[in-house]
Amino acid sequence: MRSTMQRVPLSIHNFLTRAGTLYRGVELVSRLPDKSVKRTTYGQFHDRALALAAALVGAGLKRGDRVATLCWNHHWHLEAYFGIPAAGGVMHTLNLRLSGDEIAWIANHARDRFLIVDDILLPLYEQFRDKVPFEKVIVVPFAGAPVAGPMLDYEAFIAGGAAGFVPLAHDEDDPIAMCYTSGTTGRPKGVVYSHRSTVLHSLVASLPDHWGFSGRDSVLPVTPMFHANCWGVPYAAVMMGIKLIFPGPHLHAEDLLDLFHAEQPTYSLGVPTIWLSMIPLLEANDGRWKLHPDLRTLVGGAAMPEAAIRKFAEFGIAVAQGWGMTETSPMASMAYIKPELQHLDASARVARYACAGVPTPVMDIRIMGDAGVAPWDGRTTGELQVRGPYITGGYHEVPTDPEKFTDDGFLRTGDVASIDEHGYIRIADRTKDLVKSGGEWISSVDLENALMAHPAIAEAAVIAVPHPRWTERPLACVVFRQGRSATPAELNAHLAPGLAKWQLPDAYVVLPAIPRTSTGKFWKMKLREMYPSWEAAGVRLA
Repeated sequence: MRSTMQRVPLSIHNFLTRAGTLYRGVELVSRLPDKSVKRTTYGQFHDRALALAAALVGAGLKRGDRVATLCWNHHWHLEAYFGIPAAGGVMHTLNLRLSGDEIAWIANHARDRFLIVDDILLPLYEQFRDKVPFEKVIVVPFAGAPVAGPMLDYEAFIAGGAAGFVPLAHDEDDPIAMCYTSGTTGRPKGVVYSHRSTVLHSLVASLPDHWGFSGRDSVLPVTPMFHANCWGVPYAAVMMGIKLIFPGPHLHAEDLLDLFHAEQPTYSLGVPTIWLSMIPLLEANDGRWKLHPDLRTLVGGAAMPEAAIRKFAEFGIAVAQGWGMTETSPMASMAYIKPELQHLDASARVARYACAGVPTPVMDIRIMGDAGVAPWDGRTTGELQVRGPYITGGYHEVPTDPEKFTDDGFLRTGDVASIDEHGYIRIADRTKDLVKSGGEWISSVDLENALMAHPAIAEAAVIAVPHPRWTERPLACVVFRQGRSATPAELNAHLAPGLAKWQLPDAYVVLPAIPRTSTGKFWKMKLREMYPSWEAAGVRLA
């Protein structure tokens, strides 16, 4: 017996058509470099994305060619998300927080043909323009600066696009976008997303117990559009016709709160450091910013301390965490309260929201320990491994690495985790960030979360430092809140109720700020370079 269902390829072109047909009047908001706001609509976005596609084809773009973007979050970038695939091309978002040499290596490895770049980022482009043979450089008039030849003005470029352009036909497994991993442990690697993987990810992520998007929402994505495709949110928002509010280059906490106050988003997303920096401002400026009463936030990229989730609840802001990677499109799990746990009180619910969540549908997930697949008992830890229709099965032009993929097709994430009997994932650490002391493992994540619950601490990162007796011991790097401080003894006393004595840090160093990666995560590799020994940390071992 055979299925009677139609074989229609999954396609993000359908999302674009919906936007231009069903949601033409829905607003898109872009904050410009001078902090003024530009308002457009989905109808304009639809027409301009197709004009971009027609112009790219007219410029010689062939199916599968890469078009790089070096842009902030704004409506022009959204047009590229859909216009490049409509032309049969592959959008390749370049990370503007990398050095010129790093960007050049990535663009050359991807063999990008064209570049779309913001005018305010031309100084960055100048750092590597002689190292990458882009055939065309198309400049977005983000700040309205005039464009000098031989570069092309984006508006003039798309004005030459043919009216009535029809997106190119394709197979659902054809590529639409690519993003390189952050590369903190070697050369970054390219992950290539397809129509099929992106449509499935958008459908799953929008479920009520996940992002829970609806037509009533307006979304402010703080997560950069070059970071794992802004976690896939632009695709899902266009699919649902949801108002998008793009913050542009102004990502400091005060600037973001001003935009929250002005535009009243109901949903926002970003890494924990963004939200942690808002807490002292909200505490010190009571009443200055009026936020939407139903504001929800999605946190990913690193663990959000439970204490911070509770603090945001005091401000009326709901925080939920998700977990994923560039390789997982990226959402692979989401924290929500499952049916059998609806009886939990507010405090117990926060504990659930503070974990990595429950695996998403259409996903196979397991914990692999030394003895094989580990039980879901909430105690046994091992490497988190995932497999599914929007999980990468390899990297762009990189041989399959058994260190990254198992024989039965699971992605080896490098995260150490446990899963409890209800399916909630708790990330203990990255394999490279665990502290091995006397044959026992210490979770740097547990120490960091506990430290950031102390009222004097704004940020904390814990690294392993070699020890002659215990192999490794934890060193805590902390940033104090303005006007606050605490002694190591006081901090260890704060930690003691929830941790064994041998798990407590041996020493503390105070920093003005924790180094961050290009995607805003704590950069522990840099900390390990700063403190390779106890002597470097100013500690003399007995």
